[in-house]
Amino acid sequence: MSNNSSANNARVTSDELSELRSLLLGIEPTKLNQLYERLENSQITAEEICRVLPEAVILRTIQDKQLSEAIVPTVEQSIHASIKKDLNVLAQIMFPIIGPATRKAVATVLEEMIQSMNKTLEHSLSPQSFKWRLEARQTGKSFAEVVLLRTLTYRVEQVFLIHKQTGLLLQHMVGLQVTVQDPDLVSAMLTAIRDFIRDSFSIQKEDALQTLEFGELTIWIEEGPQAIIAGIIRGNAPQELRLVFQEVIEKIHLRLGKELNAFQGETEPFVASSPYLELCLKARYEVPAKKNYPYAWALLGTIAIACGIWSFFGIRDQLRWNTFLEKLNSQPGIVVVQVGKQHGKYFISGMRDPLAVDPNTLIAQANLNPKTIISQWKPYISLETQFVTERAEELLQPPKTVTFLNDNGILQVNGSAPRRWILSARNLWRFIPGITQFQDKNLIELEFNQLELYKKQIEQEFLFFSEGTTQLLPGEDKKLQNLAIAMQKLLKAAQNSNQDVRLQILGHTTASGSQQTNTILSQARANEILSYLASTGINKSYLSTVGMSFSQPLRSASAKDNESNRRVSFRVLLTNNSK
Repeated sequence: MSNNSSANNARVTSDELSELRSLLLGIEPTKLNQLYERLENSQITAEEICRVLPEAVILRTIQDKQLSEAIVPTVEQSIHASIKKDLNVLAQIMFPIIGPATRKAVATVLEEMIQSMNKTLEHSLSPQSFKWRLEARQTGKSFAEVVLLRTLTYRVEQVFLIHKQTGLLLQHMVGLQVTVQDPDLVSAMLTAIRDFIRDSFSIQKEDALQTLEFGELTIWIEEGPQAIIAGIIRGNAPQELRLVFQEVIEKIHLRLGKELNAFQGETEPFVASSPYLELCLKARYEVPAKKNYPYAWALLGTIAIACGIWSFFGIRDQLRWNTFLEKLNSQPGIVVVQVGKQHGKYFISGMRDPLAVDPNTLIAQANLNPKTIISQWKPYISLETQFVTERAEELLQPPKTVTFLNDNGILQVNGSAPRRWILSARNLWRFIPGITQFQDKNLIELEFNQLELYKKQIEQEFLFFSEGTTQLLPGEDKKLQNLAIAMQKLLKAAQNSNQDVRLQILGHTTASGSQQTNTILSQARANEILSYLASTGINKSYLSTVGMSFSQPLRSASAKDNESNRRVSFRVLLTNNSK
């Protein structure tokens, strides 16, 4: 028991001492215990060294050069190992430094070249050289610089910032009043051309495509470690513009190096490159000479007036030509294929339907000189409605009583026409281009119309007799003669129209007398008329008689003795004989 009691007292005393130390030093008991443990441990950890290492390096460097000499082998080995592992890492680091140093060396060489050029140009005695020398004195530039400035003109129209590894467009800048295509498409094409040349001609990896020329356009390309600048230049750009491009690509790498390394397709961070790219949108224009010569101004004025007059007539003729083309294109049956102008003359070619309007008449309407227009028209068949209808009329030669209607290739014929023409049209319509069907259901044969007229005329006539006899009343003979002529015409028209005709002669009496007597009398009256008609040459096969007695009176039955019922009437029966 005594030993346990002593141990407890010692622990209490130790705890009280720790608490006292903590109060005196202002340190928490836990941290105080850590401090005692650190004092008891004589080893130094890496974390503690990193806290004091920068200050120690600075102090040692101030004292002597032993530390620098000791680090050199390690640094050389590290650089050597890095180059062996990946050359591009060191190239990216050195890129912003090597560029300015190289340009400075090149600028020195150019300056010496300009001085040499000065000596050569000093001997030039042309009037323009004196003006350039005066300008050089006024501006403080060298004579060669002024010459270069006045003889070289260019404009940078577009600048592309392209990611080198992916070929994607990061930023695009365009000059004023420049028509552009799809910038992403242009960027892709440039990348494809660069890769094609590199893959096809065994180009070294460190070599780069710098210039492409397409007529008046030149594409300058400046490559950086991670991005490319491509400038579209019109004209002859000076070499110092290349230095601007190089400075811009270097500034962009310094400003946006992290963004270029971490590029995953998001182009918004590269909006910050716009101010740098705008530095590449440079332009230089030739300054016109300013002279105050009266004769020169008079000559220029005369030229300007002549140009104005020439422009006026040229614009007027162009407007007339455009009007002529609009009218020509609106004409049915004319297809304009090609137009152009060369050596002051207009050329036009195409296809023309023979039924279309003559283009020469339109030339006269447009007030154009026919001698200035050379046209070539190849014939073709137009299927436009009006031409198809016109060809149908030309081929079928319809009478004035016939009209045509072209409904999408269906020729509808209306009106009346002779049977012979109808039969001919039914055979010829197939030779009309553009006609697929021929409908003549609304077309009436002219002979049939005439038949109807003769029929109506005959059926409306009555021949009247004396009471109780077969003797015609005075004056009825003339009517009978006219009826005979009408019947002959009827039979002839029926024959032409392929119609079968039957003529019924109906005899009538009044109601007075017996039925038998009236029937015999009515039949006798009909036979009397038949005999007369047969005597005029009408075939009896077309004629028949019927005794109607008083079964069909003209008036009411109360008028039993009405003279109008002592008559002969006619009925015409028509039948179509065509199969």
